[in-house]
Order: sequence, then C-alpha cells, then structure tokens
Amino acid sequence: MSIKKLIYIGESENVNDRIANHEKLPDWEKNLKSGEVLCYSFGEVATTNRVRCEAAMIFKHKPPENTEYVSSFPFDQTTMNLSDKTALLSTSFTVYRT
Repeated sequence: MSIKKLIYIGESENVNDRIANHEKLPDWEKNLKSGEVLCYSFGEVATTNRVRCEAAMIFKHKPPENTEYVSSFPFDQTTMNLSDKTALLSTSFTVYRT
C-alpha cells in the first residue's frame, strides 16, 4: 500500500465515532480513483488545544476537503513538531497569525 494524497485534517475527542459519522465522508470518497481506498491515521495531541493544532496543520498543508483555516490562521504563532508516521506531512513547521 502507498499513501497518495492527504485529503482532510480534523480533530475529535473520539476518532472512531467521528470517522464513522462524518458528514464529509462522501466528499472524501470523490477523491478516490478506481481501486483506491480511504486510509485514516490519527495522532495524540499533547495539549488541551486540539483546535489550534488542527488549524495549524490545515493552514500548513491545505488539504482539498478542508475549508476552515486553509487561508487564514487566527491563533498566535504556533510551532508543530510531528513524529512517527508522518507521510505527506511536514514534520516541523511554524505558522503565524494572519
């Protein structure tokens, strides 16, 4: 298996429930070519501000199925350092309030 494209970044307190009931699932599936399947990955965020981390990752990576935070970042300067399985993600970056 090879990962081809980052489609969406989101945050949730319960990842399994969120994916199973996500309103954008049909939109994600439209990004697939014949024979491709959706793969999900998640990581634990060591902070109470998951939304800020989500916004920083969206602003940096601009996945096609995200709309919020793609063109603006409403938080103070934020540095992200990602580790482990980070295919298609920048592992260290800083974003600034826009």
